[in-house]
Amino acid sequence: MPSLNNLIALQRLMIRARIAVCNRFWGMHIHPTARLSRSARLDRTHPRGLHVGRHSYVAFDAAILTHDMVRGLRTDTIIGDECFIGARSVILPGVRVGNNAVVAAGSVVTRDVPANSIVSGNPASVLRSGISTGHYGVLQRS
Repeated sequence: MPSLNNLIALQRLMIRARIAVCNRFWGMHIHPTARLSRSARLDRTHPRGLHVGRHSYVAFDAAILTHDMVRGLRTDTIIGDECFIGARSVILPGVRVGNNAVVAAGSVVTRDVPANSIVSGNPASVLRSGISTGHYGVLQRS
């Protein structure tokens, strides 16, 4: 019986196809090296406002919003390079997640996240700063 690891190539192909559809048909700006979980929720009410940087990872059930119907707001939400957006976290409209940042699972990000930091909680606050991450937000040993 073939190993499940053989399906990784198929999974990556599906991710590339989703990114291509988001960029070409929805007008989002997702770098081709980014990775999105199949269940990640990307706001399609104002798709041109969604930006995901190179080598960033958006985990399952994470939501990235670019609009707020209550305030009548449509704005850019930016995820920097080499970031990790944890499972079931919510990035609110207009937030900028700096390069090499990690958003912990279940966090609700209401304000900008500084580069090289870890945020967690509801609302998210900085747990640690001065970190270094590699591709897809993997913490580097210091």
